[in-house]
Parts: sequence; structure tokens; C-alpha cells
Amino acid sequence: MNILLVEDDQKTAELIQQSLVESGYSVSYAMDGKAALDLIGNSLFDLAIIDIMLPHVDGFTVIETMRKKGRTCPIIILSARDSLDDKVHGLQTGGDVYLAKPFSITELLANVQAQLRRAEMKAEPTTLTVADLTIDLLTRKVQRAGQKIEIPPREYELLEYLMRNTGQVVTRSMIIEHVWEYNFDPETTIVETRIYKLREKIDKPFDRDLIHTVRGIGYVLE
Repeated sequence: MNILLVEDDQKTAELIQQSLVESGYSVSYAMDGKAALDLIGNSLFDLAIIDIMLPHVDGFTVIETMRKKGRTCPIIILSARDSLDDKVHGLQTGGDVYLAKPFSITELLANVQAQLRRAEMKAEPTTLTVADLTIDLLTRKVQRAGQKIEIPPREYELLEYLMRNTGQVVTRSMIIEHVWEYNFDPETTIVETRIYKLREKIDKPFDRDLIHTVRGIGYVLE
């Protein structure tokens, strides 16, 4: 995770940067608004931490510029200005969290983790599509070429696993582990049986096969 930190107070910046790095994040640092705009133009960030009172270009302008450029990453605002008007303006400009100084590093890190979690949840797709085959991850409905296909729960989980690994060969043991969640028994034919049943519904009625056997290794959907 790459985080943009924009803070003109060097002591505060060093403390924040050290805490973020120790928490496993990569940090790009700008000490003023102009340097921040240069970084924004050249890089994409998973999250930004921006002070408002900056030299050259203030934090509000930096945030507005990010949003105008289509940067959708979460933004945490830091500011010594803690009036209600400032907080409202910061959030309306495009910030997601407004932390008034002085703040605790623990609180900042908690907000970083929460905002990144929310961003990941928003980014999670609700459908998977390969060629003319689509599954809806919310309703668990399956369609191919516009036709609805009824699939039992276990076969649906197998299909979802194959589609999440489109173009990659998955072995029998990988399928057992991720779909059935118990240790691999080399004598079992459960994978072959379920693959056969899945092909009967997904491939057989249509002109093109999507599920392929990689002899001696496993299966691939492509």
C-alpha cells in the first residue's frame, strides 16, 4: 500500500512516516502543496494524509486537484484548524476523515486501516465475467449467453473459484482446499465428478468450451 503524506512540520512528518513504515506501508512524502501536486501527477496512491496549512499551495487545493484528476483514494485531513466550518469545508472538498491537531498516532493509524478497508470493499467486484459466462457474486446467479443456469451451491463455489483464477491452472488439491476445505485425499474423485457436472451445465449446451483439463495437472477456465 502506497500512502501520500503531505505535512510541512518536519517533526510531525517524521513521526507519521516512521509509524506508517513500521506498520508495513510505503510512504511518499511532500513537505508543501506544490511538491504534493507534482507527486499526484506522477503516481497513484492507495491513501493520502494531507495537512491543510501548507506553503505555496494549501491542502484544500491539493485535495480539490486530486478529486478533479479522478483520484478516488481515501484522504485523511490533518489540521490545527478545528472549527466546524473548517471540518465541513474539508469534507465537502473531498476529504474522508478530518483529524484536528494534536492527534494521537494510534488514532491516525486506526483511521488509515479503516479507510483502506473500506476502499478495498468498494473495489470488490460484484460480478465475474469470462467470455459470455457471468456470475453475480451477490445473488449467486449464473448466466451464459444470456441464459440462466441453475447450479447447486458446491458447483457454484467451484465455478467461482475457477473464474477468480481465469487463465491459471488450478490443481485438484488446490480445488479441494479452497472449495471443500479439507485435506487432500489422493484417492477421491470428487473434483472430477463436480467438474463433469459443471461442464454439463456450463459447456455442453454451448458452442465453445470454457473449462479445460490440463492433463496430469488440473483444470483451467479460459
